Amino acid sequence: MFITIQAQKIITKVLAILAATSKAQKIIIAVLAILLIGSASLAYYFSDQLQTVKNNPQKFTQEETKSLVAKVGQLMVLPAGEDPIIATVVDPERLKDQAFFAQAKKGDRVLIYSKAQKAILYDPVANKIVEVAPTNIGAAPAPAAP
Repeated sequence: MFITIQAQKIITKVLAILAATSKAQKIIIAVLAILLIGSASLAYYFSDQLQTVKNNPQKFTQEETKSLVAKVGQLMVLPAGEDPIIATVVDPERLKDQAFFAQAKKGDRVLIYSKAQKAILYDPVANKIVEVAPTNIGAAPAPAAP
């Protein structure tokens, strides 16, 4: 069978295109496989974390409290021997009339140490202590003098 030189060139170009396409397809399949494996791994990780929180919410809360106390502890000396009560500022507009919350923003955290009678307003985004004030939680009101 006689193939002309021009036909050989065309066949060579077509084979080169097919080979390149095949290689590109292999690369695309490999990338998609890596993305699929990565997505499945992330889904498993977050599912496992969610189950841990559902099964033991106290452990999650304790870990979050320890982390928050460690961050605030780097900024100031905290009362020793006491775990704080943690609260989150949800609606700062409702608290603006209280001097302690005058500069509070949504998401700020309040650490309340009842034994040490101290409250700390902490901004986790800026990593700054916004306010520190004494508290009187659990203290009985002083009797009125006659």
